[in-house]
Amino acid sequence: MRPLIGITTSELRPGTLATLGRGGLPPHHELMLGTTYPKAIDAAGAVPVILAPVALEAVPALVARLDGICLAGGPDLDPIVYGAIERHPDLGPTNAAHDAFELAVARAADAAGLPMLGICRGAQALNVARGGTLRQHVDGHRQTEVASSSTQRVKVVPGSRLAAVTGADDALEVNSFHHQAVDALGSGLRAVAHAADGTVEAIEDPSRTFLLGVQWHAETLTHRTEHAALFAALTEAAGAHPQRLVAAA
Repeated sequence: MRPLIGITTSELRPGTLATLGRGGLPPHHELMLGTTYPKAIDAAGAVPVILAPVALEAVPALVARLDGICLAGGPDLDPIVYGAIERHPDLGPTNAAHDAFELAVARAADAAGLPMLGICRGAQALNVARGGTLRQHVDGHRQTEVASSSTQRVKVVPGSRLAAVTGADDALEVNSFHHQAVDALGSGLRAVAHAADGTVEAIEDPSRTFLLGVQWHAETLTHRTEHAALFAALTEAAGAHPQRLVAAA
């Protein structure tokens, strides 16, 4: 059986009058998730499971059914979740309920030792879940080109898991759509890629089989083998995770 990899969704779009045609529902918020995430996971050999928010007390039971986690991109995390009082004027819209759910998923999966891949906001959520903090605004990291184009070169730490997975000897060509980034590292994490201006572009826990976060949107770059390899490595780790092997016994 292919491993099950849960994908978090933290982005909302406003409902419209069109929702009135679907069961007479009034306009309401709806979840957003690019299909590039499930396509990348499916292509890597796993079954993508989109995780809609549930009550926080149900999160451990939800995570227990999964073999791995992909924390997807999305809007800014509220600074309150990492103890910041001041809010940067360029901070985007936040949603406390979605922050709480995603961080609960990350912490439950972390406690269970599940393989995890964080993408953009997801990398930031990984860091916050481990007690780290974020830079609320970083200039010059939002490209105008399409997401399938690489516009930035990041320096990769030799000997890191990121280097091993992607085959990067020194650097990776990536895209760039974020305006927040890792500041103080969370417990057990290390920075394994940096932009030219010093911005942290990837983090990992070297003690874990696979716990990695990248600031770029790797799910839109899977036509390049080095980025598709991130999803392949997540799938391989998920397939070998003890929680999966016990369930299959």
